[in-house]
Amino acid sequence: MAHTVTLIGFGEAGQAFAGAPGWTGSVRAYDRLTDDPATRAAKEADYRRAGVDGAASLAEAMLGAACVLSLVTADQALAVARDAAPPIGPGTLFCDLNSVSPGTKRQAAAAIEAAGGCYVDVAVMAPVHPARLAVPLLLSGREAPAAARALAGLGFANVRVVGTKVGEASSIKMIRSVIVKGLEALTAEAMLAAEAAGVTGEVLASLDASDKLRPWAERADYNLDRMLVHGRRRADELEEVVKTLADLGVDPAMSRATAVRQRALGSLGIAPAPAGLAAKIATITDRKADAA
Repeated sequence: MAHTVTLIGFGEAGQAFAGAPGWTGSVRAYDRLTDDPATRAAKEADYRRAGVDGAASLAEAMLGAACVLSLVTADQALAVARDAAPPIGPGTLFCDLNSVSPGTKRQAAAAIEAAGGCYVDVAVMAPVHPARLAVPLLLSGREAPAAARALAGLGFANVRVVGTKVGEASSIKMIRSVIVKGLEALTAEAMLAAEAAGVTGEVLASLDASDKLRPWAERADYNLDRMLVHGRRRADELEEVVKTLADLGVDPAMSRATAVRQRALGSLGIAPAPAGLAAKIATITDRKADAA
């Protein structure tokens, strides 16, 4: 690697990337845990284990960096961008890989760009283990093409530019998480209830029998169709689901919210539903605007 890459944050992702072949000796890292005497030794040991140069401060970490990867917790992403802005070098790529909203990334971009840096919105679309440098990354922002080249030079093998505006990459990740994380939460709620009722095996067998995989565009179209046509009836059923789970001692948080969403769409009076996902979404949007 021709230039040192700086990692801000040295947790799971930072250590996964820094430990990849070819990175040893070419990486500078800073993690705020080194600021605390109680955690400093452990974090410095992480630096040594990965073969990276640990910086004593964020300002020191930024010195001479051509490419910075921000890999902190979501609640620290904006603060780190603002703290990194004063010492950032002109033209330095600041790749924000944190899982935060598009609005938060636009605020971070404003701070970095006002200081002369080049901000890039990066969405990490899969777990960093075991993929490491093969993890899929989506990039957006004016400097996304330059960042894509820089990341490829660092060994990242699955990089794609999805837009010229900060917030486009993070929008994809955040909205996708509605499904991915929502299904996880629904799964937990259902399985806890099934086990409490002593019917786990039968519930799983029923799901296997009814789950016919199809492209998500088709699945989304079908799901909206069912909600528009039968949403109120399904909401009534879900109110009974809520009672069932509560009686089993399982908090029905997801089921309660699902009932609200089903009833809201079913109450729009869009039946029969128009054909096609785009037409359904447009009709829902127009009906809500008329009701506002």
